[in-house]
Amino acid sequence: MKIAAVEAFPTSFPVPEGGGVALGVGRAVKRDAVVVKVTTEDGIVGWGESHHGRAHTAVAALLQTTLTRLVKGMDATDVVGVWNRIYRGQLASHGMGAGCALAMSGLDMALWDIRAKAAGWPLYKLLGGAARAVPAYAGGVALGYQPPEELVEEARPHLEAGYRALKLRIGDTVPNDTARMEAVRHAFGGEVDILADANTAYSLADVRRVMPAMDALQMGWLEEPFPPHDHRAYREARSYGRTPLAVGENHFTRYEFAPLLEADSIGIWQLDLSKCGGITEALRIAAMASAHKIGVHPHSSMTGLNQAATIHFLCAIDNAGYFEADVSRGNLFRDALVSEPWRIDASGCVRPNEAPGIGVEVDENWLRAHPAIEGPGYV
Repeated sequence: MKIAAVEAFPTSFPVPEGGGVALGVGRAVKRDAVVVKVTTEDGIVGWGESHHGRAHTAVAALLQTTLTRLVKGMDATDVVGVWNRIYRGQLASHGMGAGCALAMSGLDMALWDIRAKAAGWPLYKLLGGAARAVPAYAGGVALGYQPPEELVEEARPHLEAGYRALKLRIGDTVPNDTARMEAVRHAFGGEVDILADANTAYSLADVRRVMPAMDALQMGWLEEPFPPHDHRAYREARSYGRTPLAVGENHFTRYEFAPLLEADSIGIWQLDLSKCGGITEALRIAAMASAHKIGVHPHSSMTGLNQAATIHFLCAIDNAGYFEADVSRGNLFRDALVSEPWRIDASGCVRPNEAPGIGVEVDENWLRAHPAIEGPGYV
């Protein structure tokens, strides 16, 4: 099963006027994604998602040119060999570190889709897992900056749908963030696990001020208060309270996760299958975390491809945490690009798809009808 063709589709759609969520990186004005299609000489098609990295046309171009030339003709089942070929030919020696990791992630995901389809198995079986209920939290680009009472009303239907956990967007101001967290805790009580994502918008002083409130509210974690490279700030902030610090969605390959073990300041890892180097690399990262009793709660990317693949992945590792269920309004990459990627049940859990491969169908006509929109996704 040799790789015959690799196609990368940068795709976008605008967020309706007034519908953009405000969070630590700005207000969303459009959604971007990079969808990867790999076809073998046998005619088997695999699909994957590369995170756009706010440069979706550039990520797609890297896939369509350099990476395609490196891997075309290789055995599609040799995911380790393909990964190593890209590592030696691009990632390790020619820069483009984050960009290459993003691009190769979607390619690797598509190869796993092919492998599982060829075997006639759902992906979780090929990964060594079993179908099981995976706890989910209501997340995605949602639950952002707004008056506390409006935030409570946005959260309410998610909890009524079955979710037992949800994630708030913080990084506004410490008083505003505290008021929002307190409102949600008081509205729904102690049975709901409340998580918080600052999207790198906090300073050390902000974390020092907010941590006592987070501890008192028994928040589940504080996600990315600082940029991922600011190891000193994370080491310092770990002493400010009991709420675990969480990072990983912006760490690329196991080589960026390894220093987290040395620093011993991060309690929760949040790798992204569409960012970290693909499923092949995610399995390695999860194994590293497992050896140190660290839970893995993956970040979920834009499309239903990543979301469905993430559930398969969580069913196949021994330190699996939450699935991040994208509950954002009007995400066409979840609702129109692919068939149903997942469904929440009354107990707040999701289960993997049972069809061979990742288990979702891609509407290629829809994909081609939504070309890339240039410009920033957040303003």
